[in-house]
Amino acid sequence: MTPRYKAAGLAGALCTLFTCSALAQDYSAPRTEWDQPDLQGVWNFSSDRPMIRPSQFGEREFLSETEIAQIEARAAALDANSDSALPIAGVDESYNDFWIENAGIGGLQRTSHIVYPLNGQLPALAPTAVIQVGNYGGEDTGESRPARVLAGGIGTDGPEDRGLSERCIVGFNAGPPFIPSLYNNNVQIFQNRDTAVILTEMIHDARIVPLAASEEEHTRLHSDLRLWSGDSRGYWDNDTLVVVTRNFSDLTFSFSAQGTAFDKTLTERFTRTAADTVEYAFTVDDPTTFTDKVSAVVPMTKVAGQLYEYACHEGNYGMVNILRGARAQERREESNAE
Repeated sequence: MTPRYKAAGLAGALCTLFTCSALAQDYSAPRTEWDQPDLQGVWNFSSDRPMIRPSQFGEREFLSETEIAQIEARAAALDANSDSALPIAGVDESYNDFWIENAGIGGLQRTSHIVYPLNGQLPALAPTAVIQVGNYGGEDTGESRPARVLAGGIGTDGPEDRGLSERCIVGFNAGPPFIPSLYNNNVQIFQNRDTAVILTEMIHDARIVPLAASEEEHTRLHSDLRLWSGDSRGYWDNDTLVVVTRNFSDLTFSFSAQGTAFDKTLTERFTRTAADTVEYAFTVDDPTTFTDKVSAVVPMTKVAGQLYEYACHEGNYGMVNILRGARAQERREESNAE
């Protein structure tokens, strides 16, 4: 690895992602009354593509037409047999296919959302990276507190042992950055002259982004002030809204359940490339967790609808019943031991 990053490879990836997109060359985005590209509306970032590239594709970024046809044929066969061939899993099954929202939308089929490193894989972990493993079961994983995992948990001694999404603090796909997941892959953008608001469906969190002429013109929060979703500041790079986020809490992981976000800088880019499409791209720069940057692109598609409140709160019935069930299981085990 060259000092800090492989600059040439990253520059090529960023060109592909952010400044050389053929999608946007023949499209002129509508403008707001402040003469800014209009990104407003509800956008869906569902996907059936993996975030990390399967190794057989190497550095190939897109699927071939034959591969796309094979994927579509398999999906059609599953749909045709869904009413008769799939067994019922029982009460331990969280959701069935009715609730899952991961269909890919759009014509460009990527082999993975990660485009840098060029092989679509995560970089090696830095020696300073914090590792924490969670699970969906009730047993204690032996991990140190607090629980930074999003889904599942590290134990059931108390609510602080459960994952951040179970506690309704940070949604598992609410970001930033936005990662396609099983459901609620929707975000709404509002704009005025000096501010953009990014409202996520999951947890119903509104990220208020002050805008300036450049990142350097922003006054950042003091480094002692840390937020679950970081401190976001934005500016316009031609027709692209660039949002740079720092000051993340160390109580969240950095990316892909790795490390902590304390030293992370996240750069997001929102570019409207068609009437119904926003190209969303992001770069994670966290030398405490990874030995290189991570860049990804996720298409967003316009939704003809509105977001309703996702009414999740930490004191909900689910949390109470998780802990009540754990105590009942402990009493049963003690009784059997006697």
